[in-house]
Amino acid sequence: MSAIPEFTHERVLTSQGARSGLVITVALHSSALGPALGGCRMWTYPTWADGQADALRLSAAMTLKNAAAGLDAGGGKSVVALPMGEHVDGDRRRAALLDLGDLVEALDGRYRTAEDVGTTEHDMLVVRERTAHVVGLPAENGGAGEPAGATALGVYSSVAPTLEAAFGSEQIEGRSFVISGLGQVGGRLARMLAGHGAELIVTDIDARKQQLATELGARWIAPEQALTTPADVLVPAGLGGILTDEAIDALPVRAVVGPANNPLAERSGAARLQQRGIVYAPDFVVNAGGVIHLQGTADGLDWPTIAQRLTGIGDTLRGVFAAAREHGSTTLEAAEAIANARIDAARARQTVSA
Repeated sequence: MSAIPEFTHERVLTSQGARSGLVITVALHSSALGPALGGCRMWTYPTWADGQADALRLSAAMTLKNAAAGLDAGGGKSVVALPMGEHVDGDRRRAALLDLGDLVEALDGRYRTAEDVGTTEHDMLVVRERTAHVVGLPAENGGAGEPAGATALGVYSSVAPTLEAAFGSEQIEGRSFVISGLGQVGGRLARMLAGHGAELIVTDIDARKQQLATELGARWIAPEQALTTPADVLVPAGLGGILTDEAIDALPVRAVVGPANNPLAERSGAARLQQRGIVYAPDFVVNAGGVIHLQGTADGLDWPTIAQRLTGIGDTLRGVFAAAREHGSTTLEAAEAIANARIDAARARQTVSA
């Protein structure tokens, strides 16, 4: 019999929604640094257990993301698991969001939800009917609004230090980028890079995004070509898990930096990229702009202060690259060490005060 994997979460709630009948998981990974922050993903899964597993994986990543970003916030995530091929709208969608609110409320403020893949800022207004522990409401309702712009700015701030690590120069002009995914974040990032003279090669599963490619003068490729098209930099901006061992071994780029959560199919992929001489900017450092915006707005900070923190992601990434060089580690290990040092220090303070 194989050993049971170590359970590292503080609390995990999985329930069939009383109103919607959908299986919802709220995973609280850590509240050592403060109430956990992480959005709600409404997505299709083969089984409800796959949705639960996604919540566990994503919530652990949120702990690292929030810690590395310097936030006084722990990590959590919620997932509304939809059956394959099913789209939930109207009354049932509202019912699912109310069910989510009940689960969030059961954690007594130790976890705050927000929008994520498959949900919107307006969905969070429905969740708020059942719990006050929700952020990322529409700006007209006093919330942070759509966080994609903040996430894109944070990713853009990560590009220059990644180029410097890979090529010895931070210059964006003339560098080629494959952007895989032109959604809310990827599309904004494409505009920023194009505005600074980058050569763009883009793709998305939604063929309508070719309009943006034409507007930006970018070359459009099929989605399956994203990992095989030569360029200076790969920007994964869709769903995660695309960098398998096979993909990494054939990857024709010098660097990987992008907003997609968990682009590595396996943790060992970071070492594999390093062995190939490909610079990897850890996703949870690069894509922290959204949570920095959400937390900053909740704390009452003005936009100039939040924007300064967003551009500071680039400095955090420079520190990661420097630590990796100093210790001879992968950039993933260096980023995790920075995040875990903050978490361990917080837990030590809590132990002393207890």
